[in-house]
Amino acid sequence: MGRNRSRGESIEQHSIDYVPPEERHGKPWHLFTVWFSSNVQITGFVTGVLAVTLGLDLLWAVATILIGNLVGAVFMAYHSIQGPRLGVPQMIQSRAQFGFLGTLLPVVIVLCMYMGFGIEGGVITGQAFANWAHISFTWSVIIQGAVPAVIAIVGYKVIHLSTRVVSVVSGLLFLALTIALAGHLPEHLPSGPAPSFGTVLLVISIFVSWQLTWAPYVSDYSRYLPEDTPSRTTFLWTYAGSALGSSWVMILGAFAATISAEAVGNDAVGMLSRQIPALSSVILLAIVIGIVPAGVYGYYGMYLTAISAVSAKGHGSATPLVRAVFIVVSAALTITATLMASGHILSTVESITLFLLYLLVPWTAINLTDYYVVRRGHYDVGELFRPRGEYGLVNWPAVLVYLVAVAAQIPFISSSFYTGPLVEHLGGADISWIVGLLVATVLYLACVRRARQVAQPVGARASAPGPDAPLALD
Repeated sequence: MGRNRSRGESIEQHSIDYVPPEERHGKPWHLFTVWFSSNVQITGFVTGVLAVTLGLDLLWAVATILIGNLVGAVFMAYHSIQGPRLGVPQMIQSRAQFGFLGTLLPVVIVLCMYMGFGIEGGVITGQAFANWAHISFTWSVIIQGAVPAVIAIVGYKVIHLSTRVVSVVSGLLFLALTIALAGHLPEHLPSGPAPSFGTVLLVISIFVSWQLTWAPYVSDYSRYLPEDTPSRTTFLWTYAGSALGSSWVMILGAFAATISAEAVGNDAVGMLSRQIPALSSVILLAIVIGIVPAGVYGYYGMYLTAISAVSAKGHGSATPLVRAVFIVVSAALTITATLMASGHILSTVESITLFLLYLLVPWTAINLTDYYVVRRGHYDVGELFRPRGEYGLVNWPAVLVYLVAVAAQIPFISSSFYTGPLVEHLGGADISWIVGLLVATVLYLACVRRARQVAQPVGARASAPGPDAPLALD
């Protein structure tokens, strides 16, 4: 009966609290449209342009796009499995690694990420919607901020429903654009000398980063699935939607840059709308609709992340009204920041994505290592909501491992805003994220082993592996 009641409610009642089994609903394939719609949009297209503008020819660009997305999506899809298993948002689960207050460190980083991508999306599509609707840029940004905010306020079910609609709209749009752009590719593709190893790895890093930026909230959209949903199914639908969607639209961006890097760099939306002149208005509208899921995830994710920082359990203090007020304020701040931002967004995309990669890789390494290796999927969910419970206030070893892993990346960073001292010795290659991944994993496992040798570890009861522990995909 609880499940029927839950399905009948249009406005989500839960926030960061545990979703009980009787209120679980949905199908694993719904995750495909969630992540397909969020990737097949203009920001992904612009990110794909970078492969060519950074010096790769089309074949190398396609190769790096595929490698980066196929590798990066593995990590985000493994996070998705945690949703049905635990029934709580991703940042709440992070309390098991960092402690109740220690998780504030990744929380702050994730909040900045939400705001940054919200601004980026608004700047890219703001003028497009203004041109289509014949309104000012200011009103365009306001409307584009308001629509995702309303969907996020209503909550989980409407979010999933909207992604199915947008998946169809964006899929048809980019299918038509793929056909149009493919027809404009030069008969003999330009090619030069083989790119340097450093350039190739830099571009791959950008696309890995694109996938990892979903990791801090991917399980937020799978946590209502039935608890017995097979891990393999959750993984595959998430992986397919994200990896295939992003690879497709980014390759299309590389197509466009090969045809005219200057045109797509100055006005990506305008360049696309001119590919099919008779449908330019339809293309502009579809592009604007396509950015809606990313905006929704931003507001909804900001709310869940912020509430996890200020509320122990989410009950009472995190009502639908509180969600509405918080999202309205978040939308107002994002809209204001977007109106103040520069329209030349392409030049900053590389820096934004790489900066987030440096900060998120150690977190994802610690989180996945804890879930799949240390605790093998066994957590006492109730203890995640107790400030002085089994997982403690601050797990200082995990916090220090995170900071050390971030610092370990610095000598290997190669970006427009900073180049580490070891980059030159590596031919310009940026291997910082690989270093961060390895350092965080090894040090976290060492800390866990040390703690178990010294004393009974915090959360030992929850950590003990059982016969059905989801260490591997079932």
